[in-house]
Amino acid sequence: MVASITLVPIAERILADEKEIALLLAFPTEHLASIIHEIGFSCTCCAQCCTRSFNDHVFLLDRDTTIVRGIDPDALEPAPLFEFCDQYGVFYVSGYALRAKEDSTGSCWFLERGRCRIYEDRLSICRIYPYMLHREPDESGLVDWRQIAGPDLHGEYHADVPFTTCMSIARDVKEYEEAFLRHEIAFLKVIQEYFRQNRLRHVQKVYDDRMRKYAKGEPITVQVYHAGQLEKVTISPKRGRKA
Repeated sequence: MVASITLVPIAERILADEKEIALLLAFPTEHLASIIHEIGFSCTCCAQCCTRSFNDHVFLLDRDTTIVRGIDPDALEPAPLFEFCDQYGVFYVSGYALRAKEDSTGSCWFLERGRCRIYEDRLSICRIYPYMLHREPDESGLVDWRQIAGPDLHGEYHADVPFTTCMSIARDVKEYEEAFLRHEIAFLKVIQEYFRQNRLRHVQKVYDDRMRKYAKGEPITVQVYHAGQLEKVTISPKRGRKA
């Protein structure tokens, strides 16, 4: 079941994302590269990062969605945290995610025998993983920069990674995080105008009621943001996605 949300006004969310971009761009690339160099992460091909039991869902930027559509459109599904629901029970979400298999760990759609079958075309987040650069709260609620996912839970550490490689990774990480934030801002602006033009509004009670019905097996309609447009998708928790 997809959890309910606490809605923050769109204007506030856009402002917060814009401030986050400014902080991100001001973060010295050399400092992030030093952190990457110190961590020295080395992949051991354990494939834990390719499962939802370890990493939840893989959100796709527009460029990633285009790649996946060219390989296997059935690998796409609306990202699971729907951000708005109008008074008619239609949900809205900022993009697509990779579908997971229905196995015990929720392994990636493209994971076969512990290996990625689209490795040469792997997606943006997969190319920079486990590195990141964004601010989020820790277990105590302290908001600070996070630079690595799942430390000490997978892979090996303290490998001798050339600093030039670390700089290249750091630039890619910052580019991805900026692209993610700009994607979210674009989505919010489209929703703001779409709701205004169609006299729609977010209704939390409708959101909660529809999610309860969805959890019991009823299909729902989701408008998914992609490439500046909203794409209508119908999904069911039991029968999967319908175009």
